[in-house]
Amino acid sequence: MRLGERKVNILALAIGLGLALSSAALAGDPPKEIRLDWATYNPVSMVLKDKGLIEKAFAKDGISIVWVQTLGSNKALEFLNAGSIDFGSTAGSAALVSRINGNPIKSIYVYSRPEWTALVTTKDSKIAKVADLKGKRVAVTRGTDPHIFLVRALQSVGLTERDIVPVLLQHPDGKTALIRGDVDAWAGLDPMMAQAELVDGARLFYRNADANTWGILNVREAFLKDHPDLVRRVLAIYEDARKYSLANYDELKRIFMAVTKLPENVVDKQLKERTELTHNRIGAPQRESILAAGIALQQAGVVPASVDVKAAVDALIDERYVAAAN
Repeated sequence: MRLGERKVNILALAIGLGLALSSAALAGDPPKEIRLDWATYNPVSMVLKDKGLIEKAFAKDGISIVWVQTLGSNKALEFLNAGSIDFGSTAGSAALVSRINGNPIKSIYVYSRPEWTALVTTKDSKIAKVADLKGKRVAVTRGTDPHIFLVRALQSVGLTERDIVPVLLQHPDGKTALIRGDVDAWAGLDPMMAQAELVDGARLFYRNADANTWGILNVREAFLKDHPDLVRRVLAIYEDARKYSLANYDELKRIFMAVTKLPENVVDKQLKERTELTHNRIGAPQRESILAAGIALQQAGVVPASVDVKAAVDALIDERYVAAAN
């Protein structure tokens, strides 16, 4: 190699190395904003938003906080995949399916142990059991825990989605369709489900608390890689809000009612009877619940047979960023 060529190659190498180091530095620079979702199925997020706890914590860093409402796990996962939010609230099973389908997320925190879904019909309906859904119109939101709950319920009696007529609606619209009589049943979600039950006399004809997977907070994998310290700080503030919610039920209820405009008995039904806020870390029980859902979905044909579900669960969960609840 001639001297001139060697100088050119060294210069090119130096430029390339400089660009790589520059990109790495930029990746680690603090972001100008952190984007989180809030949802009525994640009460802790509503307390965080109402109290401005994250805004106060990051004000000194010059980082602004952006809140985006999500109406279901499907929307939270869609926003995460698009980079519209950095943190999103979902069910554990929904996060797993999304990860399997290529969404680069990590599940890092438990915000609730809910019984937020059941199969619902009207008070005068002749539907009394899961098998009665054969041939019926069922409102459901694909990519959410209620959808996965429906699939597993049908599987338990030898049916599949092909045996029903799925009507694809977001959760609030599913509740409206049921009450109007546009569908025969609905894979419900609180607080809309509690409202339908107490205000409209709807019946929860199939319940299975163990088949409700946990309320999980997810983060974009790229954000976690670039800003692990910020993730730890966000989760520490989430912990403060979770503990505050446990210790101050009346304030939690006030915040919930102010946002949803729902009556007190509906809010109590969701928050007191069907929401537990005593966990925070994704440990063995959470892993087992998500894994069981994934295996059931694989048996139902929703998850391809070629997928190693356990490996997918391991790839999804990262529990290093929060200490266990005390």
